[in-house]
Amino acid sequence: MKNYIKLSILALSLAGLSSCDMDAPNQSSLDPSVVGYTEKMAESAIMGIHQSFGETNSYRGRFIPYYGMNTDVEMINIPTLAQTPDGGKNDLCAYNATPNNTLMNTSNNAYAKFYEGIERANMVIDAIKQYGDPANRPEMAQLLGEGMTLRAVLYLDLIKGWGDVPARFEPISTNTMYQERTDRDSIYVRLLSDLKEAEDMMPWPNDNDKTKNVERVSKSFVKGLRARIALYAGGYSYRADGTVRRSNAPALSVDNMYKIARDECEDVINSGKNKLGDFKTNFTSLCQDKTDAGNESLWEVPFSDGRGRVLYTWGVKHNAKDQYTKQAQGGVNGPLPYLYYDYDNEDARRDITCVPYDWSNESKAKQQLRKVNKWCFGKLRYEWMNRIVTSTNDDGLNFQYMRMADIYLMAAEAINQLSGPSDAWGYMEPVLSRVLPAEKVATLKNKYTANKDAFFNGIVEQRGLEFAGEQLRKADLIRWNLIDDKLAEAKTKMQALRTRTGAYADLPGSVYTKTAADGESLIIYGLNHGDTDDAGANLVSLNGYEKTSWLEPDSKTGILKIDDDLVNGLYINKPSTHAIWPIWQTFVDNSNGKLNNTWLGF
Repeated sequence: MKNYIKLSILALSLAGLSSCDMDAPNQSSLDPSVVGYTEKMAESAIMGIHQSFGETNSYRGRFIPYYGMNTDVEMINIPTLAQTPDGGKNDLCAYNATPNNTLMNTSNNAYAKFYEGIERANMVIDAIKQYGDPANRPEMAQLLGEGMTLRAVLYLDLIKGWGDVPARFEPISTNTMYQERTDRDSIYVRLLSDLKEAEDMMPWPNDNDKTKNVERVSKSFVKGLRARIALYAGGYSYRADGTVRRSNAPALSVDNMYKIARDECEDVINSGKNKLGDFKTNFTSLCQDKTDAGNESLWEVPFSDGRGRVLYTWGVKHNAKDQYTKQAQGGVNGPLPYLYYDYDNEDARRDITCVPYDWSNESKAKQQLRKVNKWCFGKLRYEWMNRIVTSTNDDGLNFQYMRMADIYLMAAEAINQLSGPSDAWGYMEPVLSRVLPAEKVATLKNKYTANKDAFFNGIVEQRGLEFAGEQLRKADLIRWNLIDDKLAEAKTKMQALRTRTGAYADLPGSVYTKTAADGESLIIYGLNHGDTDDAGANLVSLNGYEKTSWLEPDSKTGILKIDDDLVNGLYINKPSTHAIWPIWQTFVDNSNGKLNNTWLGF
């Protein structure tokens, strides 16, 4: 499919037209009747939508690295106040973005490329509806549903990034070139309607050749996406009237949205077409480019081997070329220093998600050694890949957009609100049972099912532990209206960790490491509650351990090296009112006066 995207781009032959809010094609040089009637040409047009996802400054190099930072579980490494405001990437993450952001204020940016993809979707959708006879040709109906779904993904991410945005659901014309922002509620209503129509046209995973891999849309993903949109639409967000509130639209009432989320997620689960499987296996399979449908992954943004910055951004850092990669990258984003301690020490997710080392540039027997220097996310690793990355900028790993654990936890959240924690527990339990011992799952059941509020708090906790490093947390905190409280709590927890007080009072001042017999793995002492510096010193003197400086207090102040700049750099402005990026100045300047950022203070 990745190679097919490249070939399809050649078939599109799309002419460009610049406009107020997009850098997108106007119309294909191919007659719409040909695109809409011919399955092969319609599929090529669908691949053109995928191509817009992978453009240099689209998902690949702008949205995937920076949207979703910073939260109570993840942050850009390392946005200190000494680096923020920087006018660039740190401002994007630290709730300090301005219309002239140096990484974003270009005509070929993510904002433009999302609209490019939308315009391509509009054209193929319109062509199939006019000429494809989707009511009688299931192969054309499937392509129509796929186009509608990809368009919904782009609109959802536009709303997440920029709030109220121009809405265009028909191919651009001279009458629609310049448009004002559209209230996001009307876009949500349209997307929910579109996806309800699309899901009826889409096969389940593995029901035909087009749904045998997760780089193509299936009914499972359409339903999951509709559930996600419903939860966002029914949640809180910062509005153009300057308030943080839920929608006032009756169609988007909380009960209506929870019912949609419940019904769609139950359909996916009850279909049996996808399974949870093993937590680690999901990520090793992702790293090994395994795209077979029917497993935990529901849909992935596809990147060819020489494209995409997924592992580059979210993987374990390699500081030099080594036996696992010829690309010295990774570690752009990482977990907050305390996240490791939020997990139960028997939680299988902890050591996969939070990695307390990077790969050094110190060579031994032509191998690079792990060294405790920084926290990295460990769900994506060069050492898990079946191929060696040779590009200096791109790794070719797909971006996993949705997986089954999300379906289960969305169902649990919705059912708790609609009918209570006893009914909801059955959807949370499978997610926990695969990563925790049975007795600890039982303890959490007693805690979470006490009442609706307790279960909701369990959802907030478990979604953070389950999806850390997967770009879901920020939108979750926004829709729950918890982003201010949770980020303030994050600063408090970092301060406590740096001073070894409160929940962290029983941690040692240093970490002690030893290289294992394989010459590269690390044996680490000092990361668990109850470990002591006295025991660590004995390991140094008797067993060849090395005392490391990553968590060691400063020699002069005795304070852990989580300094004030690191803590305060998590956010500069109030997160709830600065989580939305402004529309970049280049688009405002070329909008014929239709666009502005006054409601955001610019």
